[in-house]
Amino acid sequence: MINLDITDNGLWTVTLNRPDKANALTGAMLEQLCEIAVRAQAARGMIVTGTGRVFSAGADLDAARAGLATSPLWEQLSGAIADLPCLTVAALNGTLAGGANGMALACDLRIAVPTAKVFYPVMKLGYRPQPSDAIRMSALIGPARTKLILAAGQKIDAEEARIFGLIDRIVPAEELMNCARDLMADVLGSETQLAHAILADCTRS
Repeated sequence: MINLDITDNGLWTVTLNRPDKANALTGAMLEQLCEIAVRAQAARGMIVTGTGRVFSAGADLDAARAGLATSPLWEQLSGAIADLPCLTVAALNGTLAGGANGMALACDLRIAVPTAKVFYPVMKLGYRPQPSDAIRMSALIGPARTKLILAAGQKIDAEEARIFGLIDRIVPAEELMNCARDLMADVLGSETQLAHAILADCTRS
């Protein structure tokens, strides 16, 4: 249910492939994603995307009720992605919901199709968001807009998310992956240490 493609030039493409369940994540899928994210220290660039019309609905409901909603795997995954020295892009092929926000928030860039929506219905479901999700979202869009999504449970469409700064670019569905690969072109074509240094400079506070 997780596909990994690695090209000769070091681009890793991770694809959530459970479209019949809106790419909802099970514990086994999260474990596999964590393993890939740790291995991706060797990548020169990484794209995370999904199949179908939804990027991910977050936790599989049955798994969530069984304890997945509060699993440390969510924090392990987003932390591993955030720690990667390479450029990371979330190519949102559709709606981003719940705990799946952590993967996208941990990426350097987020691009999305026009029909994508972002929401995180933790209050309704009786769970707290993962700590780093709230921190990263607030760093991107500010505390008030973060509360709009997390506390008020609002569903944000792609254009509003772009205006907020939660999404960096909106592209037609048929161009999504080409756009993601284009964003990687300079990094993949450069000397690795230079690319890492520039990325570090961009995130240095």
